[in-house]
Amino acid sequence: MREVFADALLIAAKDLRIEARSRVLVNQVAPFALLVLVLFGFALDADQRTLRTFAPGLFWVAVLLASLLAVQRSTSLEHADGAHTGLRLSGMAPSSVFLGKAAAVFVQLAVLEVLLVVGIVVLYGSTIEDPLLLVVSGLVAGVAVAATGTLYGALASGLGVRETLLPILLLPVLAPVLIGATRAFDDALGAAAVDGWAWLGLLVVFGLVATVLGALAHGALIED
Repeated sequence: MREVFADALLIAAKDLRIEARSRVLVNQVAPFALLVLVLFGFALDADQRTLRTFAPGLFWVAVLLASLLAVQRSTSLEHADGAHTGLRLSGMAPSSVFLGKAAAVFVQLAVLEVLLVVGIVVLYGSTIEDPLLLVVSGLVAGVAVAATGTLYGALASGLGVRETLLPILLLPVLAPVLIGATRAFDDALGAAAVDGWAWLGLLVVFGLVATVLGALAHGALIED
């Protein structure tokens, strides 16, 4: 078990080093997500009361759309110059590869969520009433999105149209995460009178199922 996590850490470090050098997150993913928030503001006629009410849902829609870019990028790394073949021949367990790649996507999503929280506070005038719930639900939802995205990225990786097929496969599956995370943020931001901690339980279950299923199925999904 220790070897599995050690190999996963190597995979995650490798992906994060590539992202740090390419600056895709900084130059493409983060600006795209912030642009989505700005466009939502224009669509709702820049009414701050309305924006504060819908800020949790708009936040997570922006996260999910940006996560598609991060997952597609993560998948494409292994198909450049046949790197996925090298990973299979390296002797690493498929579960290690899955956990490592999911961890790298999660780190990127965590950074993105911090930027977007600042965005909704500045652009929408949102106030954080329960910082602990905000942080915990953001991290748990990030795990769920990263694990599910990595799983479906592997599923679509062998298809010639994976860039266009991935959103169709992934977004419907992430609907429970969108609902649960939005409800939790409703409570954390004071946008609605709901029990955010109860909705956090849904996110925890979804994240655990996606992580375990991905670790078990990843080997079969990446086979030629």
